[in-house]
Amino acid sequence: MSVVKVVELLAESNQGWEDAARQAVAEAAKTLHGIRSIYIKDFQAMVEDDRIKTFRINAKVSFVVDGTRATQPQERATAMASAE
Repeated sequence: MSVVKVVELLAESNQGWEDAARQAVAEAAKTLHGIRSIYIKDFQAMVEDDRIKTFRINAKVSFVVDGTRATQPQERATAMASAE
């Protein structure tokens, strides 16, 4: 059985929400290993002069704690579901 942790991150992009999600994962990957999923909790856009200036997300990133491993794909899914 694996141990899965979840961290909550805020990310921002001028390009869109998908880019903000990619940036959140890229930033998390600098210090976390074994990232398995990202759950977007909230979306927000900042408006300036009647146009969207930046896209923001509040995301939960799930990762497997080093030194643990799932022996079955179903175990991994169960561990990830219970971590959220």
